[in-house]
Amino acid sequence: MEVNQHNEVSTHHDDHSHHGHDDHHEHEESNNFFAKYVFTTDHKMISKQFLITAIVMAFLAMAMSMIFRLQLAWPDVKFPFLEDVLGRWAKDGKLDPGFYLALVTLHGTIMVFFVLTGGLSGTFANLLIPLQVGARDMASGFLNALSFWFFFVSTLVMCSSLFIEAGPASGGWTIYPPLSALPQAISGSGLGMTLWLISMALFIASSLLGGINYITTVLNLRTKGMNMTKLPLTVWALFITAILGVLSFPVLLAAALLLIFDRSFGTSFYLSDIFIDGAPLDYAGGSPILFQHLFWFLGHPEVYIVLLPALGLASEVISVNSRKPIFGYKAMIGSMLVIAFLSFIVWGHHMFVTGMNPFLGSVFVFTTLLVAIPSAVKVFNYLTTLWKGNIQFTPQMMFAMGLVSTFITGGLTGIILGDSTLDINVHDTYFVVAHFHIVMGSSAIFGMFAGVYHWFPRMYGRMMNRKLGYVHFWLTLFGVYGVFFPMHFLGLGGVPRRYYANTGYEAFNAFVDINVIITVFAILAGVAQLVFAFNFFYSIFRGKKSVQNPWKANTLEWTAPVEQLHGNWPGELPTVHRWPYDYSKPGSPEDFIPQTVPYSETPESNTPDDHKH
Repeated sequence: MEVNQHNEVSTHHDDHSHHGHDDHHEHEESNNFFAKYVFTTDHKMISKQFLITAIVMAFLAMAMSMIFRLQLAWPDVKFPFLEDVLGRWAKDGKLDPGFYLALVTLHGTIMVFFVLTGGLSGTFANLLIPLQVGARDMASGFLNALSFWFFFVSTLVMCSSLFIEAGPASGGWTIYPPLSALPQAISGSGLGMTLWLISMALFIASSLLGGINYITTVLNLRTKGMNMTKLPLTVWALFITAILGVLSFPVLLAAALLLIFDRSFGTSFYLSDIFIDGAPLDYAGGSPILFQHLFWFLGHPEVYIVLLPALGLASEVISVNSRKPIFGYKAMIGSMLVIAFLSFIVWGHHMFVTGMNPFLGSVFVFTTLLVAIPSAVKVFNYLTTLWKGNIQFTPQMMFAMGLVSTFITGGLTGIILGDSTLDINVHDTYFVVAHFHIVMGSSAIFGMFAGVYHWFPRMYGRMMNRKLGYVHFWLTLFGVYGVFFPMHFLGLGGVPRRYYANTGYEAFNAFVDINVIITVFAILAGVAQLVFAFNFFYSIFRGKKSVQNPWKANTLEWTAPVEQLHGNWPGELPTVHRWPYDYSKPGSPEDFIPQTVPYSETPESNTPDDHKH
């Protein structure tokens, strides 16, 4: 395909050559199940592969959390069914303390990397970037397919660690040395940790391949008329996320490689003056704090690699379902760029208790609290978009508003954790768990659900059941707040995270009832996800057939036919004339004007500002 910087060359030749190629491709794929569904290079099918893999991994991580929540709520009760599920890791129905740590470790790893990073970016960057910028496909279909297969193999390697004799990695999802650097430290430090590191190396390769592809597609394959200020906010969010990933994931890879050297080749990057069973080990000069610096240099941008796509999806959903232009389009882009920049200079707030210089700590406090400003810009822009809108309370709109709610409530506790003097009191307690599960975990999951409900017709040509969507939303919202709100009080009471049982300490006995409440709400939230899974998989095959543009949205993906052809548009690519948020304009015949409609066709609703976009 001949492409210049603005993708404006030789469209006539481009369209016809692609059209012929698409016909051939369709014919070829329709006769071969593996070519169409497994080894496909079509971005729409790859997005489905990412989504379904992420859903399966999410249920696995959720099952793990249910098991350790039972342990925390009823530490002295035996659950015979656990022995049937876990075998020797739950003899007589009592969870093994070492395996408890492994469950916590894998739950965190799977949710952060495989569900929230791979599931969100992999699904929606693949689905939306080519469709919303007006491209036939990703810049490289082969690299795109390779990105998914690295991701898939990575999930298999991580899951395989559940079946080895010594058990999976159990140093927490942050895998701090020396637990992770010494294979003999605990049972989960052996082969399980090696598999964790291999899995993460594969995952990082997948992220880098995907990110480079997404960036190239946005910069080089935009259709005629689609300049950067006409891009939907979803594409901006996914574009900035890809840049964050390409810049920060290699640092985690470096950290993991140095850890592999320490584990297998006798180096001492992270180890120094270690004694095991009273005997000194032959290590000197290393520093476990070095690992924390490397890990959190990825770890904090990772928060926004997870959050920004969700916020981008919410921007689109809120505007479409408010039937109003998004408020402050350029401010929204600016706030995402500022968040992305600041995310690289705040990692030290995870390390206030490492003994860092107080002056350096105060610098990290300042940069951390600065993030509140662009975050508040986004929140106020969402609220102003909703203000006096003709709101359509679809399931995706409910989840988008749920995201705004969790983003605010979780963000408020971030102010406490971002202040070094306050953080030291609640560091590594349930207060931290509550904070990041609400602000990052729940917000990202809500954004993901909003995206699935909104773009399901684009993915499968069918509609999801709206009533089941409402049931799913309300149970999930009550479940999330019921689980994570009480955890703040556990944290303020000093209850540490990752403890197998708190009943060993008399001071914490008073909190056992709160753990029971949390577990009951966790089970409620789990039931809600079963409702979603039924709705999702049933609707793929039996859902009501969708019209081409069921939500009356302006963006380009709704101009492509519902049939899933490789190449997205038969014939010519659409030409863009306006920004994507022309809703309810005075003088327009309908309450939406798609991006492909020229200004000459809507003379009464044009304003002087229109031509600036």
